[in-house]
This record gives sequence, structure tokens and C-alpha cells, in this order.
Amino acid sequence: MLTGTFRGFEVRLDDPGICIVQFNQPERLNGLTQAIKRDLVEVFTQAQMHDDVRVLVVTGSGRAFCAGDDITGRPLPPGGEALVPDIPPGHRNPIGTYEGLRVLSQSVNVALRNLDKPTIAAINGVAIQTGLSLALCCDFRIAARGARLGSATLRFALLPDEGGQYLLVQHLGLAKALDFLLRARIVGAEEALALGLVHEVVEPEELLPRTMELARELAEGPQVAMRMLKRTIYNATELTFHQALDDIAAKTAVTDHHPDAREGVAAFREKRKPRFNQWLEREPEGGAT
Repeated sequence: MLTGTFRGFEVRLDDPGICIVQFNQPERLNGLTQAIKRDLVEVFTQAQMHDDVRVLVVTGSGRAFCAGDDITGRPLPPGGEALVPDIPPGHRNPIGTYEGLRVLSQSVNVALRNLDKPTIAAINGVAIQTGLSLALCCDFRIAARGARLGSATLRFALLPDEGGQYLLVQHLGLAKALDFLLRARIVGAEEALALGLVHEVVEPEELLPRTMELARELAEGPQVAMRMLKRTIYNATELTFHQALDDIAAKTAVTDHHPDAREGVAAFREKRKPRFNQWLEREPEGGAT
């Protein structure tokens, strides 16, 4: 798994297998460009495929988690390594906007949502538009007490074109999503908690410690079963009951015969804590799981 400083963010890897992606442009409120989005897709893809990553954490720096797209047009400051070459960003005409959204902007959320490994958004500050949708694509969201969340695209007569409308309907339901989007609302952390947009609200100094505590809990769980369970839960939101039954039966055919299941049963019988993921310790780095 590549670590280091890249365009608009840094990546580091902590034990046991916690990959932390931190936006590092606080003076720009961690706004995203097409180049940053392309590099994020590469990082999320690597996180999925590398066995040394078990959990992914996304967070910001300064006053912002991510305040959406950077619409200033200013070039990124030097110093960040490019993970992929630049390509035309689109948006020069109607078809260019369509292609830019489908190929570049929306691909970030697709890559993050497609991760089978658990993901956590540590929302340290404002999370607007693209920043909000990135957070909503994570499985868990912990917000600092001063964080603010919103789409607010209508304040610029724009749309939540990165998929925010879908994600908000999933998390809020239709009526509340209409209210949230059409009134261009930006809410504080406590209201976000009440709405169900975040799971926890903590003091700012507790944000990363609490996030890492949760990340370690998830990283120490049975990885194959957790990834299968995560995928079948997301699938269940779009399947019929009978389709969901078939989906989890197919995944159980894998997990029931995995070494972690044998270890779990043995630990129960022997009245001890299970030692999951021994297969990861034996596997060579770089393999897909």
C-alpha cells in the first residue's frame, strides 16, 4: 500500500492495518480538484486490494473535513506526488460535464462505497457537497462537536451531482432529504446526529483517538466475515427479501468454511478470546482478499 504525501492529501498506515487518508490543504478548506479525485480513486483501489489494509479512515485538517469542490481555479501548491497522470477535467461543454461527472467526480464515491473493508469518516470540521457525500459513503461517521454538514448546492444554483441526493435519501428518507436539499441546509454536529447523518459526536480533541479506537475494534474482527457481511447489508437495501436470502446464503458458503469460523468455534468451546485473521499473517503482502 502506497503511503506518503500526494496531491491534496496524505496516506499513512497504522497497526493493525488502519489506512488513514488525511486531506492536507486546510487553507483551501480541503477542497477537491479533478486531479485530487483521480488520486483518491487510486488510493481507495489500493486499499481494497492490499492485505495490509483492514480499515480505511478519511479525515481532514484545519477547519474543514472537505468543503466540496475547489471552484477557485487556483493550481495546487507544489510538493504532492501525482499517483496518476492528468487528463482533461471535462466541464467545457454539456457532454464534457456529463463525462467529467460520470468518469471523475462520481468515481470517487463509487470507489469508496465499493470498498468491502470497513470505512470511517472522522469529520473534524465542515463537510459540504463533495465532502458530505464522501462522509456518507463511509460506513461510520464520527463528528467533532464543531463540525458542520450540508449539501447547500442550491446556494450556487447547482445540483448535488456527485450522488448526494441518493445518499441523503438513503440516510434521511424522502421527506427529510427534500427538506435538507431544497432548503440548502447546513447543520451542526448535534443536529446531524439527531438526523442520523453521523453515529457519534465527540469533543475535537477526542476525534482521532475515538476514531482510532473504533478502527482498531474493526481491524481485529474476522475480516472475511466482516467484509461479506458489509456487502450483503448494502445489497439488502436494493434487493427483495428472497434475493437477500440468496445473497447471504452464497456468502455464508464462503464464511462457514473459512479458518476464522473454525477459530471462532474453537475459542468458544475453549472459553478464550478468538484469534482471528491468522490467515492474514501467513499470506504474502499484495494479495487480494
